[in-house]
Amino acid sequence: MTYSEAMAFIESIPKFSPAAIVEGDEPMFGLDSIRYLLHLLGDPQKKLHYVHVGGTNGKGSTVAFMASILKTAGYKTGIYTSPALERFTERIRVNGEDIPEDDLGRLTGVVYQAYRQMLEEGKTAPTEFEIVCSVAFLYFLEQGCDIVLLEVGLGGRLDATNIIDHPEIAMITTISRDHTELLGDTLELIAGEKAGIIKAGCDVVLYPQPESVRAVFAEVCAEKHAVLHDAVIPAGTKQFSLEGQVFDLTIGDAAFTDLHIGLLGNYQINNAAMAVNGAICMRRRGWEISDEEIREGLAQASWPGRFELMKKEPAIIVDGGHNEEGARALRESLLRYFPEGGICFVTGVLADKAYDRMMGQTMDLAARYFTVTPPNPRALPAEDLAEWFRERGAEAEACCSIEEALDQAVAAAGPEGVVCVFGSLYYLGAVRKHLA
Repeated sequence: MTYSEAMAFIESIPKFSPAAIVEGDEPMFGLDSIRYLLHLLGDPQKKLHYVHVGGTNGKGSTVAFMASILKTAGYKTGIYTSPALERFTERIRVNGEDIPEDDLGRLTGVVYQAYRQMLEEGKTAPTEFEIVCSVAFLYFLEQGCDIVLLEVGLGGRLDATNIIDHPEIAMITTISRDHTELLGDTLELIAGEKAGIIKAGCDVVLYPQPESVRAVFAEVCAEKHAVLHDAVIPAGTKQFSLEGQVFDLTIGDAAFTDLHIGLLGNYQINNAAMAVNGAICMRRRGWEISDEEIREGLAQASWPGRFELMKKEPAIIVDGGHNEEGARALRESLLRYFPEGGICFVTGVLADKAYDRMMGQTMDLAARYFTVTPPNPRALPAEDLAEWFRERGAEAEACCSIEEALDQAVAAAGPEGVVCVFGSLYYLGAVRKHLA
């Protein structure tokens, strides 16, 4: 296939829809389809080493920090993440470079043949996510990756990335309520689904959790004979500015002073610390990673769309926070950098998100809202979200496009003001393109 043919095929496959599954319009999600698909492809996933990253928020940033450390240490590092922000090819990367379009087209053609065979045999058709995941496994194997970082798409136990036999380490970031219709309506039930990525004999790096949530992971680790490591995170930031952050971290006998990251946002020092915990755990398993390589890897890490300062005059912050916990973290960072408030927000959400709790985190900081409809079948119409704000006494205007919303927000903020774009990862690519 050519790249355009591959994209036409991928886009023709219905996207995964939690709401449709709950309503019975789609079969329950699981691993049977991708297991058979990969079997037809020669099981490439069985021939690679992995770091598997799950949790609710912070997965992508943790992957970015971890990948930068491993690359700095000299390991050829594959990354599989979702969704894409600007280019579809960014979902599959090796040492920070997107999969070339020609390779994506060629390998999608290989997967397509197996897909057609599954249909002819009457098997359940793979989802779009499973197709892309399979292309990624083929590419990472072809490229001879030493290690692959897999970001869980949804949940963990039944996510397509969980088709791997066992990771070197499983990393679990924060746990909060998201996709409760599929994962459960308590943190403990959600944790049980996230814990599904824990495999026999692996090490588990766990972000600090409430005791009842930690107990879920501890029980699974005991069952699987996996080693649980409670991650150490910094007490706080030593220095911060719009240029970056500095913090100290001590994990066992490894003491780091003045670690620097370029990523902004209070929560990013915790994601960076998770990566340091992961790197030290990898080192104990025999991977050669020095303290200096950890330090340099953190400093070089980049991850777009997470409290990212895109412009100045006015300051334009782009953040992918798309649930209550993400919005709370965004609020804390905005209060740190822009305590005076008066922010013009550009936002849009998916209708199946608990957007009332999300948006409630920002209302006392807002001067005005400009709402958009994300490019997703599950999107909440911009006018509906604007009306929700108006009913609660906020100024809000529905816009026809993200470009219109940005232009109006910038005009309303003025050169000394602040614009913040948040609510859904699905339109951040268009935001970045327009601002560039």
